[in-house]
Amino acid sequence: MNLLLPGIASAYLITFARIGTLIMLMPGIGEQTVPPRLRLAFALLTALVLFPTVRPLLGGTEGVAGPRLIGLLFGETIIGLVLGLTVRMILAALQTAGVIIAAQVGLSYAMTVDPNQGGQQVAIGNFLSLLGITLIFAADLHHLAIEGVARSYEVLPPDGVPSFSDALMLATKALARGFTLAVQISGPFIAFGILFNLGLGVLSRLMPQLQVFFLAVPASVLIGMLLLMGCLGVMMGVFLDDLGRYLGDYVGR
Repeated sequence: MNLLLPGIASAYLITFARIGTLIMLMPGIGEQTVPPRLRLAFALLTALVLFPTVRPLLGGTEGVAGPRLIGLLFGETIIGLVLGLTVRMILAALQTAGVIIAAQVGLSYAMTVDPNQGGQQVAIGNFLSLLGITLIFAADLHHLAIEGVARSYEVLPPDGVPSFSDALMLATKALARGFTLAVQISGPFIAFGILFNLGLGVLSRLMPQLQVFFLAVPASVLIGMLLLMGCLGVMMGVFLDDLGRYLGDYVGR
C-alpha cells in the first residue's frame, strides 16, 4: 500500500483525524503521565491497523482535496472529540464518587495532585481513578474501546460536521450517566453519612457536655476507611460493568 497516493493519503488522513482524537482521550492512553510522542505513535499505528477496515466505510470521501478535505477533517475531529469526551465523563464518575466519599467520611481536606489530569483532587478520588484505569486494562476493556472506534464509522459516517443538537444530546446523556454512576458507587457512604450524622445529632442532644466534634472526626474516618475496604470490590465491579455496557453500545453487543 502506497500512502503517498493522493486518494489513499487523504483517506488515511481522514481516518487519523477521528482515531487520533479518540486515542488522545482514551482512558489509560490519554493521561498526562503518558508522553505525547508515545500517544501520537500509538494513534498513528492504530489508524494504520484499522485503515483497511475503515476505508470501505469512508464512502465517497476518498480522494477529496481542498476545502472539502478541510471540512471533513474538522468534522472527523469534532466527532472524535465528542465520543472521547463522553467516555471521559463515565471515567470521571470515579473522581466524583471520590469527592462524595471524602465529604461523607471527613477527608475532603486530604488533597493530592491528580497524576492523570493534573490539578489538586481529593486523595480518595485519585485512588479510585488510578484503580479504575488499572482494572480497565486488566479486564481488557481497552480492546472493546478500540473496537468501538472502528464501529463508530458505521454509526457516524464521515459526511461533514455533525449536528450540534445530536452532539449536545450525546454529551448530556453521558454526563447524566456519569453522575448516576458516581451516586451508585458512593451509595453506601451516603447512607453511612446520613446515619452517622443523625446518630451524632441524637447523641449531642442526649449529652450536651460531650465534645461531639472531637469524637466524630476520628470515628468517621475510621469507619469510613473500613467501609471503603469492604465495599471497594463491589464499587469497582459496578464501574466496570457500566463502562463495559457503555462501550458495548458502540460495538453493537
